[in-house]
Order: sequence, then C-alpha cells, then structure tokens
Amino acid sequence: MKRIPARFAVVLSASALALAACSSDSATEPETEATTDGPVTVQLLTHDSFALSEDVIAEFEDTSGIDIELVSGGDAGSMVAGAILAAGAPTADVMFGVDNTLITRALDEGVFEPYTSPEAESLRPDLADQTFDGLVTPIDFGDVCINIDDTWFEAEGIAPPTTLEDLADPTYSGLLVVQDPGTSSPGLAFLLSTVARYGDEWPDYWQRLKDNDVAVAGSWSDAYYGDFTFGGGGDRPIVVSYATSPPAEIVYAEGEPPETVSTSSMDDGCYRQIEYAGILAGSDNVEAAQQVVDWLLSVPVQEDIPLNMFVFPARADIPLPEVFTEFAGQVEDPEQLPADYVAENVEGLLTEWGSVMGR
Repeated sequence: MKRIPARFAVVLSASALALAACSSDSATEPETEATTDGPVTVQLLTHDSFALSEDVIAEFEDTSGIDIELVSGGDAGSMVAGAILAAGAPTADVMFGVDNTLITRALDEGVFEPYTSPEAESLRPDLADQTFDGLVTPIDFGDVCINIDDTWFEAEGIAPPTTLEDLADPTYSGLLVVQDPGTSSPGLAFLLSTVARYGDEWPDYWQRLKDNDVAVAGSWSDAYYGDFTFGGGGDRPIVVSYATSPPAEIVYAEGEPPETVSTSSMDDGCYRQIEYAGILAGSDNVEAAQQVVDWLLSVPVQEDIPLNMFVFPARADIPLPEVFTEFAGQVEDPEQLPADYVAENVEGLLTEWGSVMGR
C-alpha cells in the first residue's frame, strides 16, 4: 500500500524521489561502510509505497549520524524476490515492507538476521508475538476491506451490503469490482479472506461472485480510479480497498476538505496485512542497521505513519489522527491465515482461482 503511493496515487516526497532515482546504481554497488570522516550510510530497501515526512527522516539523520539511502524495490512482491536472490550478499542493509503474505518465503531463504529492538516492548499485544523468533519487527498494519460508495446507494435507495455473503446476492449483481490476486496485493488479500472464511468451499463462493457479474481489475488503481463510482466515475459502487481509504477523501481533498466522507468500509471479511522490517543478513552495517529498525518503531515514525502511508502504527501507545478515529474502519476481528500456509498454498490458490474465474 499509501500508502499514498499505489493506494491513493500520491507520490513520495521530493527527497525520497531523488533517493529512489539513484537506487538502481546503489543497488548494484552499495556504499554502506562507515568512515571516520563522515556519517554511516544505511541503505533501506523499501517497496514503492514507502513514505515518511522529510523532517522525520532529517531529524533521525541529524541526531544519529546515520544517512538513510532509500532503495526502491518496486512493489512488495518484486522487492522480496530481489532480496531472496541476493540473500547473504544483500544490496541494502535493512528491508521494510515485507508483509505477512510474503514473509515466510523470505525467512525460508535466510534473508534476515536476528535482531530484537528494545522498542518492541511497545508493540500492540496482538503484534508482539509476530516477530518470527526475532528475525523481523512489525512496523505497521492495515486491513483490506470492501469499500462502499454510500452516496451512490443512498441515491439509488438500495441498502448497501454488510457481509461477504451479501456480495453474492442478486441485489448487488454487477456492482462489485475486485483486483486480480495474481497482480494485486489487495486482490490477493481479498482472496485469502475468502479462503479463511469459507475453507475448502471458497471456490464455490467465487463461482457465486462470478455468476453475480463481479468485475476483475488488474490493480488497485484500475479498480478504484477506473471502475469504482466514487474514485473514478465508473459504474461499480463496491470495490476492494482498505479500511483507511475513506479518510483519504478528506486528507487529499482538493480545496476545502469535506466535513464527512462519501465512502465507508465494510467490517466483515477484512484481511489484515502486517508489514515488517528486518536487517538483511550479510549487511556490513549491522549496528547502524539496528538503529534504523529502532527508529522505524520509534514514536516519531509511528506517529508519522498514518497520514503518510495510510496504515495503522504497530506501537500500542500512538494516538491516531482524528480523521482516522472518525472515518477509518476499526476492524476488531479480521480474517487471517498462517504465514506458512499462505507460502505453501498461494500458487495453488491462484491457479484454482484462475480456473474458476476463467482467467
């Protein structure tokens, strides 16, 4: 996600873009060794949805003596694939953004070396045991949920759906757009939510969605800004997006921000994505890399995350922005599958989904 990036079509800050622009060179010839005459440079490998405020980064660099060089790894899947290929001889020092649908692959290939941050004591209780024996540290989480154009439903005089089952009801025929799970992170998360909910019967559920004229887009942007009635003036008022999508209406509104939002997220059937950071095994700057992991879990960064990456902070002691508490979906019981199950079965799930959907 964010995630302003791919999720909400907002670019990184100017400084981050400048760093990303030179990442192709730095990725092949990393210069991360400390010198006695200058700061240590730590290369932080991230997906293309990474975004933090410039002043937060600058303050850390000023106080720590560590320069952070952002290395863009593309989307999360591409980033992890590249890290696996470079396992043991990494092109960066720290990786941020591997999530719980991809983490097992990275762990199995020895991508990370152990480190437990002292800041981990402040993790939310439900994330405190998500460190995989100290190899990674949870940094943020988000919930992939069905989003609804409430204005459209009000105008049509139709009650919006509230459950996954509703989406297969003829009342909502031709109204839902999802993303292809083979090419989209939220698309995969939604597929996994249906597997978690329906077990072995999940293909039957997708057949019912297909019979109810579900549309499949290639990416989140295509769905939200192309097919969704609110985001792109399409003809589908139901879309797979995020619990934090509605607040973006206000934060990124042109002109005077609206007092309320036109969309909402459906609490049922949401799938939780957790993003981690870890030190890449073979880094030449382990001590400095540890400080960067500590920083990612520090109060300044955690406070900065919601309105920059549109996900929730992993720390338990971070107050959420008012726009989050008022308009973001607060999912109490998200769907989740064990990371090892996802790693072992994702290819088969995608193949069967393609068979059901005729893709």
